[in-house]
Amino acid sequence: MLPADPWLNRAMRREVGLLLPERNIGLSAHDFQQAVAAKEVVVTRSIRDADSQTVPSRWLNRLLNLLSGLPDQNGPAAVESMRERGAQYLSYSHQLGTYIDTVPPEKRPAPRPPTKYRPRSLSVTQVEKLIRDPYHIYGQKVLQLRRINSIAATPNAAMRGTVIHKILERFAGVPFSDDVEAERVRLLNIANEVLGEYVPWPATRQFWEMGMETVAHWFLQTEAQRQRDGQIELIEASGSMKLPGVGFELSGTVDRIDRLGSGELVVYDYKTGKPPTSKEMRRFKKQLLLEAVMAEHGAFSGLDPMSVDRVANIGMGSSPSIVPVSLQEPGFETSTTLSELVLLITAYADQAQGYTSRRAMQKERYDGDFDHLARFGEWGESDSAVGEDVG
Repeated sequence: MLPADPWLNRAMRREVGLLLPERNIGLSAHDFQQAVAAKEVVVTRSIRDADSQTVPSRWLNRLLNLLSGLPDQNGPAAVESMRERGAQYLSYSHQLGTYIDTVPPEKRPAPRPPTKYRPRSLSVTQVEKLIRDPYHIYGQKVLQLRRINSIAATPNAAMRGTVIHKILERFAGVPFSDDVEAERVRLLNIANEVLGEYVPWPATRQFWEMGMETVAHWFLQTEAQRQRDGQIELIEASGSMKLPGVGFELSGTVDRIDRLGSGELVVYDYKTGKPPTSKEMRRFKKQLLLEAVMAEHGAFSGLDPMSVDRVANIGMGSSPSIVPVSLQEPGFETSTTLSELVLLITAYADQAQGYTSRRAMQKERYDGDFDHLARFGEWGESDSAVGEDVG
């Protein structure tokens, strides 16, 4: 039904060719008449609305009064028959609200597989998983499970990260010049080329290209400073090393390593989102610090063991920034990082140590690949983990 018009009365609306309010009433009545004439119809109404009782519609009252007033035509019997059939549907609705405690909720899992089945190698990115969500490592490395990708690929954060890394890898592969405008053109041409290769969605390509244009000036300014500080030694280099005393292998791929004029190294990592803070790196996000350990131990092919002066995350998001961390700061020394990793790996080499699900998540809304397997939702973040030996 149309709301009351404070400006035009019915006659004026008719003169200017606007619809009258009664037209919608007639259309609604017509639609209802068409529907109610079907072979099988369920007529329902809500008894309560929020905190108050509702009143039956005038049409429904008239229908019931009409049928109840026709005893010679079996009207009351028809009403009673309809109510009996409707009672069946009401019973269904009551059953939906009935709580049946048949299966007790699962406890927060912390499976303890035999030590011989526990992983003896991890990548630098998987170490954070072991710290934050050990159950993820259990599912991935012990059970050998993996997330099934969607049949229809869609642009996501992981793909954007891959594209940004490809762009910067190709850009850094050519010597940097002092002509900032020429470098900007070169960077954007490479971006266009990589997006054409890896991103088949025109709208996404344009959006991501605009993002690169937004940060290009900032990136080139900071890149000029990095080039003045030292020279690029490695780009997208993979390596591995054995941890002393624990029979464990650490592997990883570093985005970039530069050699300073002093001979020391700087390890860089490109981030498409907000780069982690130094506090996050100290406790959880160990990727760069572990890559620095690997660099100092000569784990990357083509790079001799050498001292690392600092590490830095280069954020390439909408608010670009650099988060450098000096490895001379207390707690960030490569010796400290290595000893803490050895302690962590040693702890999980003990049969008594379980792989707790969602042990120290950064955000509650984080969707883990193995949360469904851990039955997350039947237990909460504050529940204690229950260790269990598994074969």
